[in-house]
Amino acid sequence: MRKYYIDNLRWATILLLFPYHTAMIYNDWGENFYVRSAPVDSISGFIIATYTWFMPLLFVVSGISSYWALQKRTPAVYLKERVHKLLLPLILGILLIVPVQTYYAERFHNGYTGSYWGQYQLFFSKFNDLTGYTGGFTMGHLWFLWHLFLISVLALPLMHYYLKSKRNLTLQKCTLPILLCLFFLPLIATPILNFGGKSFGRFFVLFLLGFFVLSDASIEKLLEKRRWPLFFAFVLLTVTKLISYFAFQFRDGTAVGVFDAVVMWVAILAFLGMAKRYFNQSTPFFRHLSKASFGIYLLHQSCLVMVGYYVLRTVQGAYVQFLLILVGSAALTFTLYTLLWALPTYWLAQYRHR
Repeated sequence: MRKYYIDNLRWATILLLFPYHTAMIYNDWGENFYVRSAPVDSISGFIIATYTWFMPLLFVVSGISSYWALQKRTPAVYLKERVHKLLLPLILGILLIVPVQTYYAERFHNGYTGSYWGQYQLFFSKFNDLTGYTGGFTMGHLWFLWHLFLISVLALPLMHYYLKSKRNLTLQKCTLPILLCLFFLPLIATPILNFGGKSFGRFFVLFLLGFFVLSDASIEKLLEKRRWPLFFAFVLLTVTKLISYFAFQFRDGTAVGVFDAVVMWVAILAFLGMAKRYFNQSTPFFRHLSKASFGIYLLHQSCLVMVGYYVLRTVQGAYVQFLLILVGSAALTFTLYTLLWALPTYWLAQYRHR
């Protein structure tokens, strides 16, 4: 039986990238971006409320999906799919999609006046901090594909052995307090290969928790049953996070790291429980978004930076700019997806049925 709520969680989380990366233009903690405006606290608040959990949720969802994928696939087929679905799009994305962002970054930050294709020489010769925020080589937002590909490959022997041995974890008696305590595992793994806040260790552990724990039917039932207490706890923790950040300036340190890990884990459990209860359905609209989500992910940030570059140069007022960049980048992304993926796929299917 297909887990529709997992598919729906994935595309819903990917759509969050539009407001998240738009808000990055106005972040108030001084981090640069491909195009940048003056900081706005209220806009930055969206990032503060979501950054702890929304990308970790994607790694958990990927772990759960891998559990069900390996029920029907051999390790060789699974690995071949990871190459086609993750590694090849990563390479093509670095060559064709990400340079759009660094082109506008070069123009915005460095006054670059050369051609788009001329910027490729800069892209492959400048190695700064690898964010590409002021130009130069970067994976951009496609770091997620690289992390997920490596995690999938490294975890494959363990996942295969677990399924082949049929020694499943006994989780029927697992209680919510015990499940909540698992936040400690990604927390202690966070320092492992942690570059720029993107911890390979933490994401690896979250992927494994998705595969070994959160894919279990008894855990699904537990989270669905306790969905509202978990959701209210998530809201309370998020409000506390915002108050501590803006009112008391608690922004870093060990205590903040532990608190963020708790928020992350409670949010993941809450969204899994709520989605299992209210989002476990397949409609034509949901199926379309699920099918489109990967292409949307690949295209969204380049479209956003492009739209942001022109909006910031021509429109005054941060809130008006934010709305125009958000709506404009979403419209451009879905349009390009339709032209580059959906329509060619449709025409190819029609041709094959002739």
